[in-house]
Amino acid sequence: MFNDKHRVIQFMRFSVVGLGNTVVDFTAFFLLTWGGVPYLIAQAISYSSGVFTSFYFNRKWTFKVKNRYNVLEAAKFIIVNGLSLLVASGLLFILQDVYHLELLFGKILATGGGAALNFTASRLWVFTKARSGIA
Repeated sequence: MFNDKHRVIQFMRFSVVGLGNTVVDFTAFFLLTWGGVPYLIAQAISYSSGVFTSFYFNRKWTFKVKNRYNVLEAAKFIIVNGLSLLVASGLLFILQDVYHLELLFGKILATGGGAALNFTASRLWVFTKARSGIA
């Protein structure tokens, strides 16, 4: 996955954007669950809270897309994030309800699984025009 400098830099930028989104996600998730919202509903709401800023920053900064925004690209991004949400929610359910892992640790592991899928699909399918350079 990290066989060239360009891809490493992309992943690092993706991680920085993701860290910001994760702070928003975790804050919203735990506020919602502490307020009595069921954890899978809280997961969907909190995850969705960072999707729009993620699209903007990953498009402009991480993958350096220079062409105009288009609906197809946005639709692909939403699909990828929907799949990432499903994967993360499925992992969270398994870790919480099957393995009875502490909610915080389950959320961390589920977020990592969703992020791995998200980066790979964003790089290979959503922001494909960005491969020409990183500067």
